[in-house]
Amino acid sequence: MQLQSTIGYRVIQEWLAEKERRPFAYQEEAWELIGKGASGLVNAPTGYGKTYSVFLGAVIQYINDHPTDFRNKAPKSLQLLWVSPLRALAKDIGRAMEEALNELGMPWTVGIRNGDTSTNERQRQKRQAPEILIITPESLHLLLAQKGYPQFFRSLRLLAVDEWHELLGSKRGVLVELALSRITRIHHNFNEARRLSVMGISATIGNLEQAMDVLLATLGKPGVIISAHLPKKTELISIIPDEIEKYPWAGHLGIKLVEKIIPIIEASTTTLLFINTRGMSERWYQAILDVAPQLAGAVALHHGSIEQDLRIWVEDALHAGTLKCVVCTASLDLGVDFRPVETVIQVGSPKGVARFLQRAGRSGHQPGAASRIYFLPTHSLELMEAAALKEAMQMELIESREPFLLCYDVLLQYLCTLAISEGFTAEQTYDEVKSTFCFSEMTKEEWQQVLQFLVHGGKALQQYDDYKKVEIIDGVYRISSRRMAMRHRMHIGTIVSDAMLKVKFVSGGYIGVIEEWFISRLEPGACFTLAGRNLELVMIKDMTVLVRKSTSKKSIVPSWMGGRMPLSANLGKILRQTFNEAGTGESDKVEVEVLAPLFELQQDLSHVPAANELLIEQIETRDGFHLYVFPFEGRLVHEAMAAILAYRISKIRPISFSFAMNDYGFELLSDQPIPVDDSNVYELFSLDNLFNDIQRSVNSTEMAKRKFRDIAVIGGLLFQGYPGEQKKARHLQSSASLLFKVFQEYDSDNLLMRQAYQEVFDQQMEETRLRNMLERIQQSKIVLTFPEKLTPFCFPIKVDSKREQLSSESLEDRVRKMQMQLLK
Repeated sequence: MQLQSTIGYRVIQEWLAEKERRPFAYQEEAWELIGKGASGLVNAPTGYGKTYSVFLGAVIQYINDHPTDFRNKAPKSLQLLWVSPLRALAKDIGRAMEEALNELGMPWTVGIRNGDTSTNERQRQKRQAPEILIITPESLHLLLAQKGYPQFFRSLRLLAVDEWHELLGSKRGVLVELALSRITRIHHNFNEARRLSVMGISATIGNLEQAMDVLLATLGKPGVIISAHLPKKTELISIIPDEIEKYPWAGHLGIKLVEKIIPIIEASTTTLLFINTRGMSERWYQAILDVAPQLAGAVALHHGSIEQDLRIWVEDALHAGTLKCVVCTASLDLGVDFRPVETVIQVGSPKGVARFLQRAGRSGHQPGAASRIYFLPTHSLELMEAAALKEAMQMELIESREPFLLCYDVLLQYLCTLAISEGFTAEQTYDEVKSTFCFSEMTKEEWQQVLQFLVHGGKALQQYDDYKKVEIIDGVYRISSRRMAMRHRMHIGTIVSDAMLKVKFVSGGYIGVIEEWFISRLEPGACFTLAGRNLELVMIKDMTVLVRKSTSKKSIVPSWMGGRMPLSANLGKILRQTFNEAGTGESDKVEVEVLAPLFELQQDLSHVPAANELLIEQIETRDGFHLYVFPFEGRLVHEAMAAILAYRISKIRPISFSFAMNDYGFELLSDQPIPVDDSNVYELFSLDNLFNDIQRSVNSTEMAKRKFRDIAVIGGLLFQGYPGEQKKARHLQSSASLLFKVFQEYDSDNLLMRQAYQEVFDQQMEETRLRNMLERIQQSKIVLTFPEKLTPFCFPIKVDSKREQLSSESLEDRVRKMQMQLLK
C-alpha cells in the first residue's frame, strides 16, 4: 500500500497543513520505510526536521493499525524507544513530541529516563510503560538490570538512536550495540511475524555507510540510508586582528579580541560563543562582562561542570530568547534546537570539519536559513585553519568516526547487568553478542575467558571472592548477592572521568563540580573561578569543596583534563595544501593574504613547505640545540613521533632530549648538536621496525596502565565507592596499577590488558595515522634548513615548551621580550 493513500499519512498531512507546512521528501521516505518494518539511517542537515522524520513514522504506523480509535484509546505499552546521548536533548525532544501528540489529539504519554529522573517517576514507568520513552544508553542498561525487562520491551515497534554519529566511535556506542542485540532477540521471541524497526539519526560523517552497518549489525538485514539532499549554506567569517604578529603564540590573542565580538553580539538576537575548554569559557565570560557591563544579566555561561538547575535555566532562557549571548563548550554542540540563535562564534580552531559544521548548524535552524559562524583566532597562524575549513567545507571533506572493536570491559559490565536481572545462558548470549559489529571478531576461546573471569576471577584472581561475581545455577549465569547487584547498578556506564568533587558555599548553596586533581593542588585561601564566580578555597571535606565568595582580582582558572583536542587528519591535509598556496602566493583567501608578512619572514629565515614537502629546522639558541619538524598531523601523532625520532637518533649517538609539540609540529631539544642531515634523514622517518621502536621509545606500559584504570572501572574490577564516599582518584590508580602488575606476572594474555595496549596504540598514538604520515614523508621531499634565529613557525612550539615552567603573567612578559629580540 502506498504511504500517501494511508489514513495515518493523511492525518499527519492535514495537521502539517494547518501549520502551513509540508513534509520533506526524505521524511516521507523514512515514514514509508518504518511502515514496512524496515530499518535504516536518516541523514539530514540541522533544522530540517530529523526528529519528525522518525517520530511521526511511529505515529503513522500506529494510526494505520488502529484507524478508528487512535484518538480515544492509548496502547498503554511501549511503542517507541528513543535513545539520545545527551540529557539536555531529552527535555527538548520530549517537549516537541508532546506538543505534536496533543495537537493530533492522541492520548500518548512521553516518558524521559536518565540520571536526572526521580525514583518516583522511574517506579511509575515500571508500573505503566509510557508509549514513548526517551532514554540515555546508560539508563537503557539500567532497564536491562530490572527483573521482568522482557515484558517491558515486548510491544516495542520502533527503536530510534538519535545523534548516532556522536555515540559511534565511543564505548557508549558499544552499550547501544549490546542493548540492541538483546532487545532484538526479545522482540523476535514475542513477535516472530513482526519485525522491529531500528532507525539511526546522524549528522554527515565520512563513513555513513559503515555507521549504519554498525547500528544494524544485530538485525542481520541490510538497511537503507535516507539522505535529505537539501542545501544548507554555511558562511564562515574570520575575525581579523588589527595587527598580525609575525611571531604568533597559542592562546594569548583570543581574549584580546573580545571588543571585536561585542558589536556582533549586540547586532544578533542570540549568539552562542563556543570555547574549546571549560577553563577558557570561564575567562571569556568574565572578559565580556568587563568590556561590556551593559550586557550583565543577558550573558550566561554553560558547561558540563555547572550545576544542573543553572544549566536548565540557561537552556530555557535560550528557548525564550531572553539571553543575548551564551558562552559554552561542547555541552551545547548537539541537536538542541534553539530557534532564536542567529549567530555562532567559534573561538580557536575546532580542530575538525565535522565539529565545526555541527557548531555552525546551531545557528540558522529554520529550513533554508544559512548558518553563520564567526571564527576568532587565538593566535595569528590559526587563521590558516579558518582558510582550510572553508576549503574543506566546499569539498565536503568530513571526518569519519571509527567504531570501537572488542571492548571486553563493556562486555563484562553488560553480562553482569544481565546476570542481576533475568540471568543469561552462555550459548544464546554468545550468539547475540557475536551478532554485534563490536564483537563480530570475538573467538570462542575469548568468550570462554570472559565467562571464566566472571565466575572464577580468571587465572590471576581466583583466590579472591570479590572477583567471583557470577554463579551458574541450572545452566543460567546469575548474580545472587544483593550487595554485588547494588554495587553494579551504581556503576553502569562507560564515562569514566577523573573524580569530581562538589563545590559548595560554607553558608550552603551548590555551585558545580570540579576535578579532584586540580583542586588537590590548591592551598586553603587560594582563589579560583567556577560558574563565572571568584571563589576562595576554605577546605575540602568528605568529597565536597567548601568555598566562600572572593573579591580578589586574581584567580586561577581551573583546567580540566579533557582540554586539548588534536587536529583531525582531514583538516591537516587541507592545511598542508593551504600552506602550499601561501608559499607560492597563489591564494585568494583573505586569511592567507593578511598573513603575507608572516610568510615572507618565514621564507627569508627558513622555508614555507609545499604540500609534498616536510620542513625540518635546526636552530642553536642559548637553551641548546633545537630540531623542529612540521608534519601538520595533530599533537597526538607528533607526541609519538617525537619519542620515536629521539629513540632513533640516540641509536646514532648517545644523546638525551626534551620534547614539545603542537598541532603543526614538534621540537626535540638537546644540550649537544643533533646528528640529523641529508645522509640519514629519510632513515629516521622510515616505516621499518616501527612497532618495535614505538614499544621501546614511548613508555607504552605506563600509558597502558593509565588506560587500564578506566578499563578496570568499566569492567567492574575496581569499585569507585558509594555516592558521597567515592574513592580518591589516587587510590583508584594505585589499585589499578596493582591489578595490572598481577596480570603482567600471572596472566600475561589477559583480555583486559591486551585491550589497554590496543587502546593506547589506536587512540593515544593514532598508530594508523602515524603509519600513513611516515608513508607520505617517504614519498615527500624533506627540506632541511638552518635558520640563524627562531622562525614564525617554530616560535609557538618554543613558547609551549616554556608554558610548563612559568606562570601565565611571567610567560607573557618573557614572550614579549623574545618577540622584541627576534624582530630587531
